[in-house]
Amino acid sequence: NTNSVVCSFCFRGGAELLFDGVKKHQVTLPCQPEPWDIRNLLKWIKQNLLKERQELFMQGDSVRPGILVLINDADWELMGELDYKLQDQDNVLFISTLHGG
Repeated sequence: NTNSVVCSFCFRGGAELLFDGVKKHQVTLPCQPEPWDIRNLLKWIKQNLLKERQELFMQGDSVRPGILVLINDADWELMGELDYKLQDQDNVLFISTLHGG
């Protein structure tokens, strides 16, 4: 499947502050030989959307602890986490549960 994938990401709970305050992004991911999974998606977000303080969003290849990830309103832990293969029109929600004092 080399088709591009259209999906939307939402950032909530303060995570949007790392993305110029923009809460919702609708993106068309470019065509690539292998299917898009969350691991590749996070790399793409880091390279294309994340403006500052990457360490507040990413830890290694994944999101840092304290950021909930929902795929189409389901916890990503039920979906295979980083190995989940994105489908066209998926909605991925990142919610930060970390609040500074």
